[in-house]
Amino acid sequence: MNAAPTPRLPILLVDDEEQALQSYDLNLRYSGLTNTIRCSDPREVQGILKSREVSLVMLDLCMPHVKGEDILAWIKAEYPSLPVIVVTGYNEVETAVRCMRAGSVDYLVKPVDRAHLLSAVRHALEPSALPQPPAPPVAPPQKPGAAFADIITGNQAMKGVLEYVSAVAGSQEPVLITGETGVGKEMVARAIHAASRLGGKFVGVNVAGLDDAMFSDSLFGHRKGAFTGANQARGGLIEEAAGGSLFLDEIGDLSPASQLKLLRLLQEREYYPLGADIPKAMEARLIVATNQPLETLMEQGKFRQDLFFRLRTHYVAVPPLRERPDDLPLLFEHFVEKAAERLGKKKPQAGPEILELLAGHDYPGNIRELEAMTFNAVALCEGQVLSLEPFKAWVASVRGSQQPGALGLFPAVSEETGEGVPTLKQAKELAIVEALRRAEGNQSLAARMLGISRQALNRRLLDQKRKGR
Repeated sequence: MNAAPTPRLPILLVDDEEQALQSYDLNLRYSGLTNTIRCSDPREVQGILKSREVSLVMLDLCMPHVKGEDILAWIKAEYPSLPVIVVTGYNEVETAVRCMRAGSVDYLVKPVDRAHLLSAVRHALEPSALPQPPAPPVAPPQKPGAAFADIITGNQAMKGVLEYVSAVAGSQEPVLITGETGVGKEMVARAIHAASRLGGKFVGVNVAGLDDAMFSDSLFGHRKGAFTGANQARGGLIEEAAGGSLFLDEIGDLSPASQLKLLRLLQEREYYPLGADIPKAMEARLIVATNQPLETLMEQGKFRQDLFFRLRTHYVAVPPLRERPDDLPLLFEHFVEKAAERLGKKKPQAGPEILELLAGHDYPGNIRELEAMTFNAVALCEGQVLSLEPFKAWVASVRGSQQPGALGLFPAVSEETGEGVPTLKQAKELAIVEALRRAEGNQSLAARMLGISRQALNRRLLDQKRKGR
């Protein structure tokens, strides 16, 4: 495991729970950070900091006698260059935003897993985490408003995401956005760019389909004659995004070689166009997104831990639509209006039975799926009232058979004879067919749904093909 940089001075751990202190200490020691000070009484913090220097403070917010926020305010007033990571058992976004604005370098919610803890510590111990003079081209971040006008929500969790984004938008550090397919990760990335008020462009690319050569050429560009067919020089996406934001989608699909190049780019803040021997400065803010759990990929050896730590300076998890039921009517109304406008139709009305049906759907495709099914229904509408039938057909096609059965994949089972129960072999084949249908033929996504590797799925498909299935 790649350890965080070893500090010359100790790390001060402040928490009234001895078990929490022990957990932090053990996890830090596991990564080679053995120089720590434990403090279970917040009233002792001032005395400790006045008597000795420390490299970092990990500070619990909910403690008796003295509030963690008050300690944070005192530390930033007396020791403005001392990085502080705040930790709490309460997932209160307002508190997180206050702490970020008060000067903390990160905010962690208990229970804190080892990967996130070490990521936060690594970032805090780097020189770039210390307060720096504001860069001239960067204006103060906007409050939620104009920058987030395109994100429609009344959901508290989603509002919390936007509050956090607003707090970190002005930072020059990377942002990692996670969430299922179709939740709107790129929209959040664009909102971060808009809220940062950077003068440059927002430039986005999906890196999932890029091999290492294409990744290098796309990002870094090339000089004339760098390779066969390079008849003229071309600037890369980094150059195009200079002074703005570079958005890399599906970062979890990067090859190991491309991951190493991205890591070096973040470490050195410079790059070489293909065929060049003079480096260029990286002048774009990096935002990345993934629908895969990078922690799992790290455990499987498919994603570099040091790159993860670099990317996860600011972390945004976008909730799926099924966890935002209060947003469903708002989004549905918006998409009906949007579809009618695009199709040149008068906006049709929707009966309550449609929303009742939609409320029971689990949306594997999230907001993108809701938009697609709504557009389909408006396109088929010939009167002034939306029909329920296109929505029923869509939901049925996604769910598979509406008869009782495991996951809706299998036909009804006779309680008397047991007929209708597939064999284990048939169940595997049906699960593969269903996963491929839900993934719209995307084998990588289908493999993730099934919990197997892409190679394993390919082998099963080849076996079925050989048997004439």
